[in-house]
Amino acid sequence: GTLTKHPKDVGLIQDPNYELEVLSGVKEFLYTIDVNRYHLVITTGRKESGREATIKQLQKAGILYDQLIMGFGGGDRILINDRKEGSDRDTAFAINVTRNGGVSNLKI
Repeated sequence: GTLTKHPKDVGLIQDPNYELEVLSGVKEFLYTIDVNRYHLVITTGRKESGREATIKQLQKAGILYDQLIMGFGGGDRILINDRKEGSDRDTAFAINVTRNGGVSNLKI
């Protein structure tokens, strides 16, 4: 529900031929991520056993990423990151969006 529409039938996510519905603004947002050379890590609650199907679905949808971490539960996710020595600049960010709402209004 962040980059693609969350399916009502979650059984579909195991089907490598299932076509993901990319949400509003996602391709433009990911293009910005790519051209600015940010490292994009996609996290998902999908089971590790569905990795191959998930990769095929993401490729077919045109969603580019650097890493795919699977098996995150439905609970809270916390990112802890260090700052470079001698710098007070934050180098990690988390953005929360409404499920199935897309990312059209996000600016990075």
